Amino acid sequence: MASEDVVAEITATEVPVAPVEMDLMTALQLVLKKSLIHDGLVRGLHECAKALDRRQAHLCVLAEDCTEAAYTKLVEALCNEHGIDLIKVPRQAARRVGWATTKNNEQRRDKGP
Repeated sequence: MASEDVVAEITATEVPVAPVEMDLMTALQLVLKKSLIHDGLVRGLHECAKALDRRQAHLCVLAEDCTEAAYTKLVEALCNEHGIDLIKVPRQAARRVGWATTKNNEQRRDKGP
């Protein structure tokens, strides 16, 4: 018997997903997690300033209660100069988002490749 290759065409069907209501902090947390997964998250003043100056950033998140006025002025000026969106978040939210991304990194590291 001759073997015949059978080609089956599979069509992808889109499953309707109900819109999920989320607040700004939840949406921000999801965006930061995705950017962390794709190696697109920059943290720290020095690294952020370099990314903002090179126009590599699409979004900048700054804690509202930053005590260093010079840091705040620098970040705001770089965002305004290059047309990069800036979101100011409360300290508790900044910590929660940062903690979640750090925790995910540790879990991923523990599991191994």
